[in-house]
Amino acid sequence: MLPVLLATVAIVAPAAQVKPATNTKCPVMGEKVDPKKSPKVVVRGQEYYLCCKGCAAKLEKDPDKYLEKDGTPKNAK
Repeated sequence: MLPVLLATVAIVAPAAQVKPATNTKCPVMGEKVDPKKSPKVVVRGQEYYLCCKGCAAKLEKDPDKYLEKDGTPKNAK
């Protein structure tokens, strides 16, 4: 009997390809963010500041709800 090898492969964009966060409001809740303290998440190669860690899961789950096609947060206006 041959041993079975299972591998998990994660495809992650290299750090050099991730665009740094520039948003001043949380894309999910619209609260002001502090670049020095706010949690961050990377979605579609773009980093975003968030008002809290709970918003990361929401943004990752449904980015089209919160982001324009070009990656700009819908509430940035």
